[in-house]
Amino acid sequence: MRDTITRVELVKARVRVLRRNREKRSIYGLTTLSSGLFLLLAGMISATAGRGQAAVWGMYGSMLLRENVGGYVLVGVVTFSAAVVITIGCMRYSERIKRNDRQDQKEETEREIRDGQTRKK
Repeated sequence: MRDTITRVELVKARVRVLRRNREKRSIYGLTTLSSGLFLLLAGMISATAGRGQAAVWGMYGSMLLRENVGGYVLVGVVTFSAAVVITIGCMRYSERIKRNDRQDQKEETEREIRDGQTRKK
């Protein structure tokens, strides 16, 4: 039969493994979402791009003088919005990982202190 401290340590170890697996699934989900957004935006660009040349050669800003500029603006706004959402999601995910690591480190320190005190007895 195991004592209570050993059982608690086993449960905490299992919780860490499950947490790591959940984090991996989150990373895979973010990768899939990013890839999907990339393909969506590439499709939007190809659907909205005109086949003609701009009126002024060598002037990249002259593209905005064309009639079909709305598609480019839409793609730019959607791209920016997607980048903001992905950045915020990654920042929150990183903060959560750091918080969990600090909590795990604190628990390990407390366990080491507790084990050190029980050995002295």
